Amino acid sequence: MRTTRKWAQGGEKGTAGGLGTYREVIGLTGPLLPVVSFPARLPTATIQFGSVLLVARTSGSLAAAGLTGGALAVGQVVCGPLVGRLADRHGQRAVVLGFSLANALAIAGLVAGALAGLAAALLALLGACAGATVPQIGPMARARLVALARRAGARDATVGAALSFESTLDEVSFVLGPALVGLAAVTAHPAYALGGAAVLVATCGSGFALHRTAAATRPGPGGRPPAERRVPAKRRSGSSTSTVPAPTRTPRAVHSPRAVHSLRAALALQGAMFGACQAGITALTERLGQPDQAGLVYAAMGVMSAVAGLCMAAVPARVGLTTRWRAATAAACALSLPLLWTDALPALYATVTVLGVAYAPHLITVFGLTERVVPPARLAEAMALATSALVGGQALAVAVTGRLAESYGPAAAFGAASLAAALACLIALTARPESYTGRAVEESDRL
Repeated sequence: MRTTRKWAQGGEKGTAGGLGTYREVIGLTGPLLPVVSFPARLPTATIQFGSVLLVARTSGSLAAAGLTGGALAVGQVVCGPLVGRLADRHGQRAVVLGFSLANALAIAGLVAGALAGLAAALLALLGACAGATVPQIGPMARARLVALARRAGARDATVGAALSFESTLDEVSFVLGPALVGLAAVTAHPAYALGGAAVLVATCGSGFALHRTAAATRPGPGGRPPAERRVPAKRRSGSSTSTVPAPTRTPRAVHSPRAVHSLRAALALQGAMFGACQAGITALTERLGQPDQAGLVYAAMGVMSAVAGLCMAAVPARVGLTTRWRAATAAACALSLPLLWTDALPALYATVTVLGVAYAPHLITVFGLTERVVPPARLAEAMALATSALVGGQALAVAVTGRLAESYGPAAAFGAASLAAALACLIALTARPESYTGRAVEESDRL
């Protein structure tokens, strides 16, 4: 174990170090957990788009389809933090298991209601139930990996790699999920995609809940976090293996500090950028007479984002989280500007693919900052709130920029995306995140 740790530390400056750090992450969880958690998060990426296609196909009404999809998004945004809070208080095993089974039933109910031709209001209610019962596998997986890493006294580089790994799985799932829905809609019926989603969340969601690593999230006596955050003593005394506990939290520290709000605002703006780009891509491909290319263009951006996320483990530790945050938002702002003048399909592919380089690094960095800012006892809730901010920003932007694109063309939607990126950059430049111990994040990193 010591040999592996020293090898990974020695290779931290290059690609070998990044791969070694990912090996440490898999060593914390075992190979089965990612195999179970990846298909378990596919339903979340499937039901939003799938519900719209399903209701549109069965009712013939785009208004009913949009109402159902919107209600589903609202349910997920509103109830996601509740799932996280319950997991913090009672542990992930029972909470994720219960919500996985409930979500499977809710999705099945939505499919049955759509096929039965229920009224739009009832379909919207079923959609809201499907969104409200999403088991939040992505946020739960992040919180679980962080808890495992801190309990093992892992380096901050390992924690960062864990967040990179989880964000990459999310990126791939959100690219693959809509693609599978589209394939099912073209070859058969959207109901098959949603039926498959119900089966996946029931089986793989339950598998994730019952995995042995769920014990790491079980709260201790008195509601204390399952494992107090441990900081490698190397940063204080030069030792390579020993660890020391972080400063004891006071009861007041149970409440998340104000600094977390700037992080959530940044994620909401990134979600808005996602949604505006989606609307702009859809509008431009329709104008070019190739609407079927919209999904492929968006997938190209997602693939590049996933690759960039995996590469984050190779970033030197001396580049702090706040610096990474500012760099990622500045890159997103700069790389989005060429979209304003893009009017051909090859240029759209090229511009959007390059823009994907900034997405995952920003997500990974903000989740990393969230882990530093909030107390361990509120980590699952904080991760779920962050995800809700992202989803909410995207849903709102799709609704608003879709109308802009219809009235003023794709450039209007792309302009909204650049504006969202600029505002996120402004937040990153002016915010001063502080950890729950009261220190600035960069200062706490040096301890």
